[in-house]
Amino acid sequence: MPHAVSLLRAARLARSSKPFLARGGFKRERCAGCRLALSHCMCALRPLVPARAGVCLLMGDVEALKPSNTGWLIADVVSDTFAFEWARLEVDPALLALLADPQWQPYVVFPKEYAAPMRVVNSVDLSRAAEGQTHRRPLFILLDGTWSEARKMFRKSPYLNGFPVLSLQPEQTSQYRLRRSSRDDHFCTSEVAALCFKLAGEPLVQQTLEAYLAVFTHHYLQAKNQMPVAWDDDAHLSLRELRGVVA
Repeated sequence: MPHAVSLLRAARLARSSKPFLARGGFKRERCAGCRLALSHCMCALRPLVPARAGVCLLMGDVEALKPSNTGWLIADVVSDTFAFEWARLEVDPALLALLADPQWQPYVVFPKEYAAPMRVVNSVDLSRAAEGQTHRRPLFILLDGTWSEARKMFRKSPYLNGFPVLSLQPEQTSQYRLRRSSRDDHFCTSEVAALCFKLAGEPLVQQTLEAYLAVFTHHYLQAKNQMPVAWDDDAHLSLRELRGVVA
């Protein structure tokens, strides 16, 4: 069944007047399920993991079309992943409805230096609900695009202004190798989601996202360089072990 990012990609393609050509990518036919070359398909490895928290992706104009986009990986792993295309002057009513849904406690995930200090938090509220009440589930709002796009989304989305800004303080460096960033402290979208689920007390989701990204990176680069997949490397082994835990 198509997930939120694949549906957004299909809608964006339907509006395109010409085919999207990824820069630096391979030109062979791609799998519709994982966006990789058919010879390097990893659909059989998809690890859907039960999660209490959810993810809301606000995506730049062509982000859903990029084969290297890792928001797709989050939607593969976490069923409560929602995806919307960001626009300066228009807001999808379904996005506003999601943000207003009382089951969710939204957190805008962004560096603290861009937010007013009173909005910034460094942790997720994991306290139990009072008797007879339902504790709100964390909903992590990730701004998925280039760094300049993400800053624009943060500044020019007034409907996000009432939510806390979750500022991450990772101890490790990014392992993402499919695109270059101008900043050393930048993480890809899937890595950011993994850090969020760690804060939410869901280590299995965190570890699965990390392992799944490693496997995706391997398949993507092997396809780009026309090399075979190493199905028994450490990344695949870690993912298989985690899938065994879920099963």
